[in-house]
Amino acid sequence: MAKGSARARVAALVRRLAPGSSAAEQAEAAHALARLCSDKGQNREYVRGCGGVAALVGLLAPGRTDAVHLQAATALQNLSIDNEQNQNSIRECGGDAALVGLLAPGNSVTVQKHAVGALCSLFFDNTQIKDSVRECGGDAALVGLLAPCRSAIVQMQAANALSNLCFENAQSKDSVRECGGVAALVGLLAPGGPAAVQEEAAAALCTLCMRNTQNQDSVRECGGIAALVALLAPGCSAGVQRRAAGALANVCFHNVRNQDSVPVCGGVAALVGLLAPGVAPAVRARATGALGNLCMTSARCQDSVRACGGVAALVALLAPGGSAALCEQAARALAIMCIGPNTHNQDSVRECGGVAALVALLAAGCSAGMQKHVVNALANLCAKSIENRDRVRECGGVAALVGLLVPGGSAAVLEWTARALCNLCREHTQNKDSVRECGGIAALVGLLVPGGSPGMHKWAAGALHNLCSDNAQSREAVRACGGVAALERVLACASSAAAHDWAAAALRNLVHA
Repeated sequence: MAKGSARARVAALVRRLAPGSSAAEQAEAAHALARLCSDKGQNREYVRGCGGVAALVGLLAPGRTDAVHLQAATALQNLSIDNEQNQNSIRECGGDAALVGLLAPGNSVTVQKHAVGALCSLFFDNTQIKDSVRECGGDAALVGLLAPCRSAIVQMQAANALSNLCFENAQSKDSVRECGGVAALVGLLAPGGPAAVQEEAAAALCTLCMRNTQNQDSVRECGGIAALVALLAPGCSAGVQRRAAGALANVCFHNVRNQDSVPVCGGVAALVGLLAPGVAPAVRARATGALGNLCMTSARCQDSVRACGGVAALVALLAPGGSAALCEQAARALAIMCIGPNTHNQDSVRECGGVAALVALLAAGCSAGMQKHVVNALANLCAKSIENRDRVRECGGVAALVGLLVPGGSAAVLEWTARALCNLCREHTQNKDSVRECGGIAALVGLLVPGGSPGMHKWAAGALHNLCSDNAQSREAVRACGGVAALERVLACASSAAAHDWAAAALRNLVHA
């Protein structure tokens, strides 16, 4: 259809929305506009240009028929999908408040369903409209649609809308909790409920708990951790399992009380069970991420994962030929499990073949994102264990790590590789010699350039300190590479106390040995 005739047709339909038209004519015209705006063509711009937004918002007023409300809401939904100008125009015409009004208990399920859909499209990726919807009571209205007496389709769409409303919006997260939304969403996780409702409720809890400690605590206090763990069971759908694992990951992120609650509910064993080969890849990835978050600050979870066979299961995910994203998540989880004093996990990873598998990933040329987690895992594995330091060298890990110290590489990879080499060379003559023979000393000195990150300077200086301790050949190599001048620069201009202290210690080894 030519542009002129398309614009004329839109204008004619908009005129039929006027108050003088019958309800049937208005519903028919709104329906036609909804169909014309169902794609991302020019029709959506024509509707706005012809005053159609204000006319459609006018049809949402109380007293109109269900058919008019439904078709007007549908047209506004289609108009606002991925169209910021139309979204803002609808808000300026009062459309957000009018749509919230259609969520009231007296309206039909069908009208409520379409009003929720329109609100979702309206505030998707639009912070101003999220705030406006919240200010006109939209959060409380959506929470009200989660009540047990509501239909499953309305509950599902309301949970999805709450997830969108709270995405990257701290005020909405707090407001939904204060409206009783956390408790209502946890209630939708109950056994025997529709899988689609459980899935959307878990997804909403996942969003609500992202970087929000009060919501994390509220989920625990409402019994949500046990409810989410129950959805990991083999009889649940893959979609439900994936969403439940994702929610647990956010509920437990940097929250030790929640982390410690998960093993009590059997959640660690359930998550480890989802790492099995027959489970859907997306579910395995979410379960792996959840296990990593659980172990961040909880020694109980770290030990529980090992006791449930989780170390071997995670190491198996590092095998060649698997999903790169899943492999990366497994490397991250193993790195977290081996943090600090957990020597049992560090030993278990080695005994399951994890050291060799991690080194093989570096040798195969994995992505920078994966390199970061693999190197962090190797650094943690070698922090306390001489056996792991030996194993890394025996697997060719020294050369693989030194090979990552290339100019222009990822700052995080360079920093964590320096840390791994620092740990490898601690009180270990063979590793010191191996790093030197692989060209690692010159590469580490190269990280001490001005403008490098404090972490990079800290760990490069620390690695040089450990290399030079009781090793005359390494000291000579550092001097020959200009390491003394580089360390003196760090000492003079250090941007962190740790970098200053490591540089000073390394210089003492070099000058006074």
